[in-house]
Amino acid sequence: MPRLPFAFLLLTLCLSAQESTKVVILGTGTPNADPDRSGPSIAIVVNGSSYLVDAGPGVVRRASAANARGIAALALPRLKTVFLTHLHSDHTVGLPDLVYTPWTKERTDPIRIFGPPGTRALVHHIEQAWAQDVHMRLTGGEPSNKTGYRAVSTEIKAGVVYQDANVKVTAFAVPHGSWKHAFGYRFDTKDRSIVISGDTTYSPAVAKACDGCDVLLHEVYSQPGFERRTPDWQAYHSRYHTSSRDVARVATAARPKLLVLYHQLFWGTAEDDLVREVQQGYAGNVVSAKDLEVY
Repeated sequence: MPRLPFAFLLLTLCLSAQESTKVVILGTGTPNADPDRSGPSIAIVVNGSSYLVDAGPGVVRRASAANARGIAALALPRLKTVFLTHLHSDHTVGLPDLVYTPWTKERTDPIRIFGPPGTRALVHHIEQAWAQDVHMRLTGGEPSNKTGYRAVSTEIKAGVVYQDANVKVTAFAVPHGSWKHAFGYRFDTKDRSIVISGDTTYSPAVAKACDGCDVLLHEVYSQPGFERRTPDWQAYHSRYHTSSRDVARVATAARPKLLVLYHQLFWGTAEDDLVREVQQGYAGNVVSAKDLEVY
């Protein structure tokens, strides 16, 4: 068999690396203001494009930090698409930053925002709140483009919500306390399948969406930590979030190649101990994510 030129092999390797899908953890935090954990946000990166899930506090600066570490798709002008799981503030207060800051850093395309019913109203009020800022940047002498500040919002229901040459995105409903509309998402690319639970209690819908997927990212709270909480908080969290025991149940049924814990509620539990809690009921590969890790 003839030997291929080195330059061809190098080009092939570079193209393969470019096309491989990456999961970039932009934020793993909760409403607790942990300075080491920005608000919840995940980036799916493929072929130089990025697709964000949720926009917690700090999302833009975390994207900038990931870009500085070599993730070119997270350069601010490339932050063009975001999917919201639900409209809790800790998942959305970074949205104005995501709409406007990349525009000031030369994004020319409008940002596309997909989310549950209520998303259009949220975006409309953001636009009203920052109307003076936009006016000044457009007319006050600052160099600016006339398109990159715009936001195009789409309210979704369960099913395929987006598709392009890189990815197909499917939303599925999950139970999150009293919220009428909360979603998880499945991303299918040419080389990987990735499922993000969003905020949810135990739900077979997550396992069904994964069904042997490459990566399952699931929210979690520590069971021993939960037992130290007061009864009113126990009542709340048991309706809105998923215990380490129940994450293990979901993952066992889902069979992901890798389970990634995020949006973790530790309540004094060490991170390694949280992983061990899940491993008591789940035999597969599991890690607890930190901000800016890549999978």
